[in-house]
This record gives sequence, structure tokens and C-alpha cells, in this order.
Amino acid sequence: MYIYPGGADVAQTKRIMISLPNTLLQEVDGIANQENINRSQLIREAMRFYINELKKRQIRQRLQLGYVEMSKINLSLANEAVEAENEAVRTIETMVGGA
Repeated sequence: MYIYPGGADVAQTKRIMISLPNTLLQEVDGIANQENINRSQLIREAMRFYINELKKRQIRQRLQLGYVEMSKINLSLANEAVEAENEAVRTIETMVGGA
């Protein structure tokens, strides 16, 4: 079971009401029983896990967009370098051929 850094601050909790299908509630109760925790603890941990995974996914998406953008920049720089190298070769060939 994942333990949230700092633990749950009971003094700052807020009670909410949620609706779950019976089958999901049975699974929640079974896992809570296995883990020796109550429903609230299990649901808190599940929500923290979900939020953490969502943040990771968002970071990966931003990184992926950044990598795509960098690949465009790198390709442009590589094309410029090839053009400069070709120009240098032409200059050397002219100098050698003209000597």
C-alpha cells in the first residue's frame, strides 16, 4: 500500500458522500479488509494514486511535445550544418582546382 508523504491530516479532512455500484463497493471492502484499513483510507490512497498517475501522464505528454519540438530544431540545425559543410567542400575544391 502506498503511504502518502506526511500521512493524512485528520484535522483537515472533509467528509463527502459518494455513490458506488455494489460490485465495486464489495471489491473496496475486500481490499480494505485484506490491507487492514478502512474504506476511507483505501479511497484516500486510491485517489492519491490516481492523481499522482494523472500528473505523471501530463508530464510525459509535455515532455513528448518538447521532444517533438526539439527534433524539429535539431533537424533544422543539422540541415544548416550540412549546407555549411557542402559550401566548405565547394570552396576547398575551387581553391585546389584553381591553384
